[in-house]
Parts: sequence; structure tokens; C-alpha cells
Amino acid sequence: MAGFSLKGSPNHEAPEPLEGPVVATITGGTILWFVLFLVQVPFYGWFDDRGALWWLWTCLAGGGLGLIGIWYVRKRDAAIKRARATAAPVDRRNDSHTEA
Repeated sequence: MAGFSLKGSPNHEAPEPLEGPVVATITGGTILWFVLFLVQVPFYGWFDDRGALWWLWTCLAGGGLGLIGIWYVRKRDAAIKRARATAAPVDRRNDSHTEA
């Protein structure tokens, strides 16, 4: 078959990655992890009695990793903006051509 490799997967280029509000998404997820942790803290004994304390610690770990994620995506976003600013300098001298 044309267009397929021997392993059966299509031979085409991967699509461009989707870009969106990455910082806001990671921040929202991090807040959600911390809220879930705080909601579960009053039920510590209930989780402990059932051997399910990992639920509590998973939420705390998600919040902690989210803080690292926020730091990372903010640095990444700033680097992308810097790269775009230096890659395409605007030449304003040639923007308005008026012939007399």
C-alpha cells in the first residue's frame, strides 16, 4: 500500500504542536491539586483507617509538581517570546511607501 510503512503506520509528517494558554492551564491544574489536598486533610483519619493515605499525598505531590510546572512554562513562554522578537525584527522604514 502506498503511503504506509512496513509496520502499518502512515508515512506523513506529524502535525505542529498545539499552542494555547499553557501557563493558565498549568496554574489552574496546580490550584486544583492543592484544593483537593486541602479538602481531604480533614478526613486524614478516614483515609488512614482504610489504607488510602496515598490519595492525600498524591494531591500534595500534584500540587508540588505543578509549582515546578508553572516555573517551567513561564520560563518557556518568556523564551519563546524572546526568540520571536529577535528572529523577526520589524523594519519600519519600508512600511509606508508613498510615491509622489
